[in-house]
Amino acid sequence: MFFRKKKNPLDDKLNELQMNLENNYKDLAIAARKEAESLYARMMEEGKFKEKEAVAYRKRLDDYAKRMEHYDHTNISVFLKERY
Repeated sequence: MFFRKKKNPLDDKLNELQMNLENNYKDLAIAARKEAESLYARMMEEGKFKEKEAVAYRKRLDDYAKRMEHYDHTNISVFLKERY
């Protein structure tokens, strides 16, 4: 018999974040990252992770944070005024 590993809700949120990034949905990606961060913090407080899992999820969240560092909307009129 095969047993399925119980799916972690944080995995679902990280998958949603990845899909939003791939499809260039900036607002949804930013919202999904915030939700993933809060979910991670809550699950850490509840002791849901083993140490190895916690480190792996923290690394993934940090990688997304770094990728999305300047991931916001550019106000083109302000940009043009500053440039020209």
